[in-house]
Parts: sequence; structure tokens; C-alpha cells
Amino acid sequence: MSSRTVIRGGLVITASDEIHADVLIEDGRIAALAASGTSAAEAFTGDRTLDATGKYVIPGGVDAHTHMELPFGGTFASDTFETGTRAAAWGGTTTIVDFAVQSVGHSLREGLDAWHAKAEGNCAIDYAFHMIVSDVNQETLKEMDLLVEEGVTSFKQFMAYPGVFYSDDGQILRAMQRSAENGGLIMMHAENGIAIDVLVEQALARGETDPRYHGEVRKALLEAEATHRAIKLAQVAGAPLYVVHVSAMEAVAELARARDEGLNVFGETCPQYLFLSTDNLAEPDFEGSKYVCSTPLRPKEHQAKLWQGLRTNDLQVVSTDHCPFCFVGQKELGRGDFSKIPNGLPGVENRMDLLHQAVVDGHITRRRWIEIACATPARMFGMYPKKGTIAPGADADVVIYDPHAEQIVSAETHHMNVDYSAYEGKRLTGRVGTVLSRGELVITEREYTGRAGHGVYTPRSTCQYLN
Repeated sequence: MSSRTVIRGGLVITASDEIHADVLIEDGRIAALAASGTSAAEAFTGDRTLDATGKYVIPGGVDAHTHMELPFGGTFASDTFETGTRAAAWGGTTTIVDFAVQSVGHSLREGLDAWHAKAEGNCAIDYAFHMIVSDVNQETLKEMDLLVEEGVTSFKQFMAYPGVFYSDDGQILRAMQRSAENGGLIMMHAENGIAIDVLVEQALARGETDPRYHGEVRKALLEAEATHRAIKLAQVAGAPLYVVHVSAMEAVAELARARDEGLNVFGETCPQYLFLSTDNLAEPDFEGSKYVCSTPLRPKEHQAKLWQGLRTNDLQVVSTDHCPFCFVGQKELGRGDFSKIPNGLPGVENRMDLLHQAVVDGHITRRRWIEIACATPARMFGMYPKKGTIAPGADADVVIYDPHAEQIVSAETHHMNVDYSAYEGKRLTGRVGTVLSRGELVITEREYTGRAGHGVYTPRSTCQYLN
């Protein structure tokens, strides 16, 4: 059964162009674009026509950092692949890259198979995997080569969380040397976890147990130090490096310096660091626990440097690090001891709208919005131009976006499986109207018309900035 859809009258925005064009979709892919009102556009015919007059037509978002069903701190992230990908679609994201976890003492393959089992048949949108490497040994290093061959081309390591995910410098160096050979990309959680654990112990001994102390012990200097160290280890290994969830201006400075030296070093930040701050962590009555994540929220003065980094391309990607835990029963595990609060925030549904608000506020341009949220993450993780753009041959992952609609963010109306919103009460201009995933309607004029199982696993090539 062949199917054709025509999207008429919208402003098509990609990372490189803005054009008033009609879009022809055929059998799940973009077949053609033609300037609206021309004879070429009028020749487009379809089984259905979607009117995008006065709206933007943009590529579906690519969120390259999510944690559905992640085990953490004796509990699990509250979004399943079913609820999380449905919420992503509501927010205009049509591809996620989630993290499969290797447990210490187990193989990469076991971890990857476990995540495939969680996701398969449950996703509303397409998905791919990174691999968290927690146990570097000779077998693990061999497995990395095999995973790259089958389309899992990025590996995350942690300088934080001793005793859980932590890798020491020697393990990091070995993994980086391997990735330099096999074309993989090392993603780094850059915080000095050994030093942080000392500061946590000291804070608790002083009776400093409230959520705000989570931000005070995870110092910006310890993020910058770890970022610097990761860059130097990557340089020794001759490997590329991608630093996840950059939150501190001092860490941005380390990335900028490395990039000025011509190193293949990349950086990601997240909406929470652009829009929230330590003021949220300090909210009374344990409300601050809702904002506990790592790297932590920083004082507001860091935000300007993050926006600047996005404008100057010292930061290339905005992902969510979506890792939700309910306030009731999960975040509350840390009452009386901030170190027991599960680390993570909900955000997969909010990212595209928050970044559009950044366009409205003058922080970034429309094309840069699409670049940092769609095109660059797709290129960084080997999915472009299948994902991340609107061009002939690309998957028909398309969002019809109303730039004038106003909304108030609230847990009462969001679709993430979590009992609070990190952006409760925030007024935003712009809202997703209709979402197509590979040509199928997932959100139709603000109604969910998708289904679990539509989303398929997407193997990836290696980082496209290194070819």
C-alpha cells in the first residue's frame, strides 16, 4: 500500500534554510519540496493534505540523551519506553537515543540485549542506543568493536559515581584508545566523583542534608577539572570526545580552548541548565529535590555563558538527559540525606518548546534551534540525513509547529509519567500541532494518534563530524 501526504503552505525550517514550501511525503519518506504556489507544488497530490499555513514545518527533534526505565539509587526512572516516547512525540521529538547499561561483571552484550527487550514493540517513535561502559576489561574492549559494526557507535563513561558507573583514568584511556581505532565516540560524564564523595561526606557530617547542598558539593570547578582531564586523555588516545550535560561556565571554557586547538571535542548542554538554577534547588519544604540532577543546576550567571557557547558553537547539541523520578515515593528517598535523592529531571516533552522560546527571547535563531535540536545530534550520532532534516530521501519525521500558540507548562497537562514538571507555570510561545514519524501521524492537531510499536530501532553510523 503506497501512501502520500502533502503538507501545504508552511515555512520549512532546517539547519541551513528557511523556505515557504510544500512538502510531498511518499511511503514514509520525504519525496520532494517545492516553493508554495508554484506549478511544481500544485502538482503534488496525496491521500491526505495537511494545512500548515502560518506555521513552521520542521524536522522532528532528535533527543540524543534519554534514560527510560534507568535503574538508579534503588529505584527506576518513572518513564517506560512506551510513556517516554509518547511524551517525546507530544513535544515534537521523533527520535531518541537512550543508554543501554553494562553492569559491572557483565558483558556489553547482556546490557544491550536487556535494553532492546525493554524498548522493542513499545516505542511510539524511532529509537537508538548508546552503551554505558561500566567495566573496562579486555573482553569489553573487544565487544566495543562488535557494537560499532552493528550500529551502536557511542560509549558513555563516568568520572562520577564511584562504586556504580565510575571508570578511573586508566580505564577511560583504554576505552578511548579503542574508540580511536574502531571509530566509536566516547561520551563523558565529566565530574570528579572521587573528590565529590569527600565533599558529600563532609557536608552530611555537618548536618547539611537539604537538596541545595547537592549543588554545593558538586562544584563547578570539579566539573571543569574533569572536563579538562577528559580532553587531555582523549588527546593522548587520539580519540574524539563528546562531553554530556555541560552545566558550568568553567567547563565551557575548557571545551572552547580544546576546540580552538583543533581537537575533535564536542559539548552538549540541556534545557535545565539554560532555564533553571540553584534557586530551584533551594526551594523550601524539600521541593528542591525535584531539581536534583548531575551535573547539578548552577547559579544563574552560568546561563549566559551556556547560551553564548551555543551561539559560538563551543556547545553543539541540546539534549534533555530525561531521567524522571516522581516526587512522591522516589525523590522523597532522600529526605534527611540529599545524597540519596535519585538524580534526574523530566524534560523530553519540553525541549523543543523551550528552545523555541529561546528563539522568541533572542538567544538563538530559528535555524540554530533546528541545528542544535535536530540536525547536529543526528550528525553527531550517525543518523543524518535520514534524521534531522527535511530533504528528499529523509525519513518523513516532520512537525507542524505553531509559533504563535501560547501555553503554560504544567504537570497537569504533560504526558510524561511523572508527578511534577520542572517548568511548572512557565509561559511559552510556540507549540507542537501535528507530528509525523516516518510519514505516520503520531500527533494530529493536538491529539495522540500514534501507537506503541510504531517506533523502530535505528542502527547508526559513526560520528559524521569526523569523516
